[in-house]
Amino acid sequence: MDLELDGLEVRFDHTAVAAPRIRDLLPIYRDLLGGVYLGGGDHPDSGYRTLQLTYANGSKIELMEPLAGSTFFDSFFELTRGRGGVHHLNFHVSDIDAAVARLTERGYRLHGLNLGNPRWREVFLHPKEAHGVLIQLAQPGPRDGESRPSLEELLAGRGWQGNGVPSP
Repeated sequence: MDLELDGLEVRFDHTAVAAPRIRDLLPIYRDLLGGVYLGGGDHPDSGYRTLQLTYANGSKIELMEPLAGSTFFDSFFELTRGRGGVHHLNFHVSDIDAAVARLTERGYRLHGLNLGNPRWREVFLHPKEAHGVLIQLAQPGPRDGESRPSLEELLAGRGWQGNGVPSP
């Protein structure tokens, strides 16, 4: 369901859960709860691997883990005593530039501004601004001709932008 907020289309897309190992999350979110692998890949610039599962009602969950040697989740894991947990909520917006302008006008602190990649433009609303919740606003772009690796390929480090290093 798409909603409109101050003239801007906003749609909840997924909840992201981070852990030291995606493999530790699969028995719950895939096997127990019935999630079906949708796709994923590596984000070497930031230092994490991600995959999404979808459910019968169309809802999605994103599972995340750090790439080998990455410090991306260090402070998050410190807060969660090394176990991980819900990392962020993702909302898709129809116009990320307008969303950034509206949030800035209202005095919200933003971070992780990434508007240069037409494939995925995003900004984060700091948890201090959202009662302890990290909110990601994103405007997905075209992904023409992009192949989706299998779950096994992704976990082996051969997914989108894969570094060839298997998940732990």
